[in-house]
Amino acid sequence: MPARSGSSGHLGAPSSTPAQRTDGADGTTETAGRGPRYPRLRLGDSRAGDPEPAPPRASARFPDTAPTVGTPAHRTGAPAQTPTETTARLRPVPAETVPAETGEEPTSEPVSRTHLPTPRPDPAFSWGTPDPPAPPAGVRPRVSFGEPEGYDGPARPRPLGRRPRPQALAAAVCLVLGVGLLTGAVTGSWLAGDSGDDGARSAYAQAGELWHSVPVDELFPPTVQGKGAGPGGADRTWTRVAVAPDGTCAGAFDRLLAKVLDPVGCARLLRATYTDATQSHVTTVGLLFTKADAAAMTSLAGRFEKEGLGRRTDLMPLPYAADNTVAEGFGARQRASWTVSVLTDAPVVVYAVSGWADDRTVDVPEPAEEAVESGAASAPAQAGLGHEAKGLADRVERALRKNVGAPTEHPS
Repeated sequence: MPARSGSSGHLGAPSSTPAQRTDGADGTTETAGRGPRYPRLRLGDSRAGDPEPAPPRASARFPDTAPTVGTPAHRTGAPAQTPTETTARLRPVPAETVPAETGEEPTSEPVSRTHLPTPRPDPAFSWGTPDPPAPPAGVRPRVSFGEPEGYDGPARPRPLGRRPRPQALAAAVCLVLGVGLLTGAVTGSWLAGDSGDDGARSAYAQAGELWHSVPVDELFPPTVQGKGAGPGGADRTWTRVAVAPDGTCAGAFDRLLAKVLDPVGCARLLRATYTDATQSHVTTVGLLFTKADAAAMTSLAGRFEKEGLGRRTDLMPLPYAADNTVAEGFGARQRASWTVSVLTDAPVVVYAVSGWADDRTVDVPEPAEEAVESGAASAPAQAGLGHEAKGLADRVERALRKNVGAPTEHPS
């Protein structure tokens, strides 16, 4: 192409100021050898009928690619803006896809800005518990349930918020009180320095010392009332006529009875003789204080019961005959009925023997347990001598227990 005037003198080099011309028809300025550079656009003119102009040559002012500053790289569906588009028309804002911050792949489906998911908080700066990871697609999430409330024991329904039943509350209170009382009793016994067994031994030892610590009038009262003690439930009254000096058991029993009593020993022997209100009968009652412990006394009582020693006529105790009394002639041959009782809660053997006051002899004595039975036809039984021996022995035993404490055995 031949160089135009005004060139720099170099062959083929374009002029620094290209030749321009103005099209008078539409006022478009064109550069020689190029298309229109700055097309003149009017509002409302879309130029839909004009052919699309060729893109300008790359230069520092119009690069090959459109600038990306301020344009989201993930925005799709928006019409590309060319460097030559300078229209002032308003274009609709394209809908945005899901932001990249959610961690999901962009989708072509438009999502409204008002329905975008809320960004999840950073677990390091949140008090809440982070959400569990989402399960894989197509897999049902596993849901576990906690233990249901309102049940106790073997799955028994119990309404929530209801107070305990009155029966359960009363049982708990009784349990607490019972434990407290038991603890107090044990503590009191420990502080006192003795237990229940120690108390029993103390009473046993105390009973063994009554012979010298209790006045004779309390052990052998001057007058003894026997209400209902006679035959047929008749009342009896006995009056003391003599008291033997306390001493040993030497000569106080027949040889065979002394041998039976020998295992428990003899600490002291107390005796007294009584007569009835008519002075027809005389009865000697005795208290033998032994040296044995409770086990030995229990063994002796079992032997009397098992072997029937209290019914043997060769084991009758001897009477105490006092001079110048109605019992002056009361000897071994005048014994008509008797009874022997071995105590187990005290080291004492209580016995009684009765007979007639007129010194008559008895050929066949009868134990008091048999003589007091209904229908007994023996002479001692018909005379009531069995009631005399048993009734007086029982009252003296009661007086003995009264001085020790509450009795643990009930006399017959």
